[in-house]
Amino acid sequence: IYRLGETLTLEKRIWMEYGQNTTYVQYTLHGIFSSEDDTTAALTLWPFCLSRDYHSTTQGASDWHFRVENQSNRCRVRAFDGAPAYQLIASPAASFSTNGLWYWHVFHRRDSERGLPDHEDVYQPGVFRVQIAPGQRITLVLSAEASLPSDFGGTQHEEAVMQALVRHQRRIRQLLAVAERSTDDLQQDDPVRARLVVAADQFIVARPDYATATAVNQPPRLSPDRKTIIAGYPWFTDWGRDSMISLPGLLLCTGRYSEARGLLKAFASFTHKGLIPNRFPDSGEVPEYNTADATLWMFYAIDRYLRTTRDWSLLKELFPVLSDIIDWHTRGTAYGIGADPKDGLLHAGAVGLQLTWMDAKVGDWVVTPRRGKPVEVNALWYYALTVMESWAVRLSTDATQYSQLRTMVSQHFAERYWYEAGGYLYDVVDVDGIAGQNDASLRPNQLFAASLTYELLSEAQIISMLQQVNEHLLTPVGLRSLSPDDPGYRNHFHGDPVYRDGAYHQGTVWQWLIGPYVDVYLRVHNNRTVLLPLLEPFVQQLWGTCLGTICEVAEPEPPFTPAGCFAQAWSVAELLRCWLLAVDKM
Repeated sequence: IYRLGETLTLEKRIWMEYGQNTTYVQYTLHGIFSSEDDTTAALTLWPFCLSRDYHSTTQGASDWHFRVENQSNRCRVRAFDGAPAYQLIASPAASFSTNGLWYWHVFHRRDSERGLPDHEDVYQPGVFRVQIAPGQRITLVLSAEASLPSDFGGTQHEEAVMQALVRHQRRIRQLLAVAERSTDDLQQDDPVRARLVVAADQFIVARPDYATATAVNQPPRLSPDRKTIIAGYPWFTDWGRDSMISLPGLLLCTGRYSEARGLLKAFASFTHKGLIPNRFPDSGEVPEYNTADATLWMFYAIDRYLRTTRDWSLLKELFPVLSDIIDWHTRGTAYGIGADPKDGLLHAGAVGLQLTWMDAKVGDWVVTPRRGKPVEVNALWYYALTVMESWAVRLSTDATQYSQLRTMVSQHFAERYWYEAGGYLYDVVDVDGIAGQNDASLRPNQLFAASLTYELLSEAQIISMLQQVNEHLLTPVGLRSLSPDDPGYRNHFHGDPVYRDGAYHQGTVWQWLIGPYVDVYLRVHNNRTVLLPLLEPFVQQLWGTCLGTICEVAEPEPPFTPAGCFAQAWSVAELLRCWLLAVDKM
């Protein structure tokens, strides 16, 4: 809201059309003029236009002019041959004048802070001018869609815009009603939950069907049966690990069961040599499979889904794929992933590759290689074997393989991972394949050995581990990725990409880790009354840092400044799941 003198304010509202590349920017003038002679104010809008990937910047040129089709109160812009065209549309009361100016060397403060190219040139195709009176709305429609309703730009422009706003507001009400499974006013009864439910929706998207599009030489279409989860905005795509960790919070805690089903089927269909994709590239290239944990997280996501929905038909459909995954992991698959026949534990690792969620890599430097037997990978492995044993019994299938492997892992886990001198778990055992060479770095990964299952550690070990986590890793906004006492600890997450990636999992606080922490805390203390105060700093972010969402990471030292992606799927997902635990809705 902009204050114009003492008696007027200009309200700016922005929203998007669901499932489209269409944005509405609406200005409403409120108040009265101080002079009776004034009845309207001049509103002048100078749009800046670019056509680039979000990882890049634009360098203009004096002989490069965007193609701008001036249509009185609207324009159609194309940056260059082959670039997608987009439209800027105002009501008939507005006029558009072409000017075609470059604004040189626009400074991007955030990119400068991140050590990235921080200047670029932006193109201004022209200017919109319109008179606006108190109580009046003026809306600019910005769209990259090939076709739009004919009312936009016509005499019914603002009415069509208001219909779009009604659709947007109705959809939010529907999201909240589905999440609450009632017609109660969730926004009034639990505004935190309501805001998280709406935030969750922003990450759930449909995956384009690139294969079919290529075959028929058509643009890729979005399929409602191919739902996926964007890991974070503004620069992540959809990642297998993030999707599986986020699914319980984003889809199950919001009542979106059919979409959860579709996501699980979609990822299972991409299984290759017992692995689901680590990451889908931006433009439909072949998925990347360099992950030791994403596939195991899928067992967790499926189990959470089945516990919520009891959709045993999906289990029957996916069980052959899941069984094949276990077979591949048992005998060995890509990237050195396979079960050690001596103790049943999974080993993983390949030179030059990052396979766990601690996946920072700069050039050829893998910052946290964690080659060997990572602790959370084997907690997940045990979890997968446990649920497969249970599912095999339900489906009247031989469960012997899963039972035997699960027992072997259970017998060796604590004796291999417990670090008696520190009172916590090793982060990796048999580092680089060397038996008995263990990594005693104090990291949060060990929490999954107690959050996912109750069978791997004794109560005394869990209490001791939680104490170490409390003393060294816990912050008001998540968990540090490494103890400050470790020589490799980085006390800042800033600077150029090399420094930031070097600090990414070397101390930087991760907000999503509050999820497993809460699970272990409740197991030890069984006291939910402390959860609301614990979650309060996260809740404050919903009304502050980036309005209506939760960011990716934070600085590891006070004041724990938010950093990384301003909106992160698993941060929102785990906060929502924890919030429901706190308010006793789970």
